[in-house]
Amino acid sequence: MTARPIQPDLSGPDRSGEARRGFLLALFAYFLWGLLPFYMKAVAHLPLAEVVAHRILWSVPIAAGVLVWLGRTADFKAALRSPRMLGMAALTATLITINWSVYVWAIAVDRTVETALGYYINPLVSVVVGAVVLGERLDRRQVVAVAMAAVAVLILTIESGQLPWVSLALAFSFAAYGFFRKTLPIGPSQGFLLEVLILAIPAAAYVAWLIATRQDHLTTGNLGDIALLMGCGPVTAVPLLLFAFGAKLLRLSTIGIMQYIAPTIVFLIAVFIFHEPFDRTDAFAFALIWAALAIYSSSMFIGRGRGKAATDSR
Repeated sequence: MTARPIQPDLSGPDRSGEARRGFLLALFAYFLWGLLPFYMKAVAHLPLAEVVAHRILWSVPIAAGVLVWLGRTADFKAALRSPRMLGMAALTATLITINWSVYVWAIAVDRTVETALGYYINPLVSVVVGAVVLGERLDRRQVVAVAMAAVAVLILTIESGQLPWVSLALAFSFAAYGFFRKTLPIGPSQGFLLEVLILAIPAAAYVAWLIATRQDHLTTGNLGDIALLMGCGPVTAVPLLLFAFGAKLLRLSTIGIMQYIAPTIVFLIAVFIFHEPFDRTDAFAFALIWAALAIYSSSMFIGRGRGKAATDSR
């Protein structure tokens, strides 16, 4: 949020091909994120900390392999020599670990609907963070959208007798991650490898302790558990890298609309496959969120249209 990335001109024939490729990459990433609850449900019988540790450890070789394949190791080596870069990466790594931990736990205890809500309200939380921290001005539609989301959260709080903390934790941790991630002056693939390398130090120590005390499921578990733990890396790294490559070829407004694909899939899985409770109050709150997102999305398209008109009139 400190600086908006320069968006490519996608009006020409070559650019339209890049946009189509970017759309497919991002679509596949969001589709994989939408199906992630199935995998998290499959590992729900394993300890949360062990699952998160293996998400980190098995992401390292994938992220490193992609970086070598792309030939972008020079920036990464420079980042390793920068204390400021390492400090910021440690912060973003901590935030994404919080996000991952809450997500894995919530699905394990049948609170998948709340995870969907969290990622629905995440873009609205990001707007609020931009306004409070960076002093960005909100247009009328954005103010209305944020207010409607706040009302929805209030309704859910009154109905359950407590804040929907799972949703809020996911939304705020990911919004904070996105905010601070923009301060890292390196590409997404380099940044992801830097984050998982930093996290790999405590993760490896924890897994080593589990193995030493025979409490792990990597060396003492059955083949199914071993495969699930090793698979935590690909299901974490692959969609992130696909999204990183796809987003570079797309307009911000396109990404803004596509980001609702994953929580919608998660929501449908939670209600119709996991059969989690979803009463009329929940339906009304979600309807408010969906209406707020429609209003918020319209503000992005109107802003883009005005910007294009201003450019064309020059």
